[in-house]
Amino acid sequence: MADFSIGVLLDGFRKDVKTALALAEQVGAQGVQIYATEGETAPENLPPAKRRELLDMVKSHGLAVSALCGDLGSGGFSRAEANAAKIERSKRILDLAKDLETNVVTTHVGVIPENPAHPRYPVLQEACGALAEYADSLGAHFAIETGPETAQTLKIFLDSLHSTGVSVNLDPANFVMVTGDDPAAAVATLKDYIVHTHAKDGVRHYYRDPEEVYGMVESHIVTSPSYEELPLGKGSVDWDAYLAALRGIGYRGFLTIEREVGENPYADIAHAVEFLRARIR
Repeated sequence: MADFSIGVLLDGFRKDVKTALALAEQVGAQGVQIYATEGETAPENLPPAKRRELLDMVKSHGLAVSALCGDLGSGGFSRAEANAAKIERSKRILDLAKDLETNVVTTHVGVIPENPAHPRYPVLQEACGALAEYADSLGAHFAIETGPETAQTLKIFLDSLHSTGVSVNLDPANFVMVTGDDPAAAVATLKDYIVHTHAKDGVRHYYRDPEEVYGMVESHIVTSPSYEELPLGKGSVDWDAYLAALRGIGYRGFLTIEREVGENPYADIAHAVEFLRARIR
């Protein structure tokens, strides 16, 4: 039995849900991550009968739901005046996740400042504390996607919550493309919190402040992008070291392929499945 499961972000196929599920089975994935923030898979559009129908459809293709994506955008939870509504919506997405037999909702919370004295820090702590409390009550996790801050900054923030209700969705490409962290070292730093991972690759062309990359401050940079997402194995992620690090902490969950660009997403996802399959035991 393989030591990791291979998943795919369903939206990566750029097809409707029914078609994308068939393609996920076709490429040999074992699970799918589903966006749950709008459209046919948003909580308000899935009454109980529709939830059962969707789960049955997923299972009919021999798949499981690895996680839901609950990223609400607009700076995450960085703006106190918007957080009450976002927290309630996030809770409904987690309810949906449980109905779809997963306990993980991935999200971006906003850029966590390195300095706890930054005015955004307590705003994020309060919001994530509320999310963690609800997730704990369900035996589930809101998983912060890595990238906007270093692994060490993220760990210090998570430690301050005294809960794993808010955990980590580790995306190795975001580290190499934005903060410059080594993904394998990041695994060791965040080992107590990793509940889901993305399989993505890329390169950084030049450093750009994560506050600018993630839209927290207005930027006047008009040159070419500071980073580029690439097919698995074509970027700067050291996959052998990264997978060894995940094995080293006992992680045995999903490597969920996220392919957000490219002219032929099906080919790139199929390549990614084969790339990972050749590296898992």
